[in-house]
Amino acid sequence: MSDCIFCKIARGEIPCRKVYEDDDVLAFHDIHPAAPVHFMLVPKLHIASLMQAEEAHAALLGKMLLLAPKLAKEQGLDNGFRTVINTGKGGGQEVFHLHIHVIGGGSLPPMVRRS
Repeated sequence: MSDCIFCKIARGEIPCRKVYEDDDVLAFHDIHPAAPVHFMLVPKLHIASLMQAEEAHAALLGKMLLLAPKLAKEQGLDNGFRTVINTGKGGGQEVFHLHIHVIGGGSLPPMVRRS
């Protein structure tokens, strides 16, 4: 998709602070980090959201999930990290190109408030 910001970043048209890159995936630091370490894994193939993922994407999705802990450790997140995939407007997705947030370091608030 030519006007997608993550496609432009993946093509090198917009600079980023790369964490990792290969033929299929790009990982880069979030420009508005929610924690001391906050990067995203993005497939170079444009998939709008997890809702549009298909069986044909299984290997790519698996590769991304296996890269998350490897890259998290390389970024110093030895004690754990959070992964987030916002899906669709109702799920808080802002950029409609599938991406996995990897967030950690410091003290992360709970994902769900318990009363």
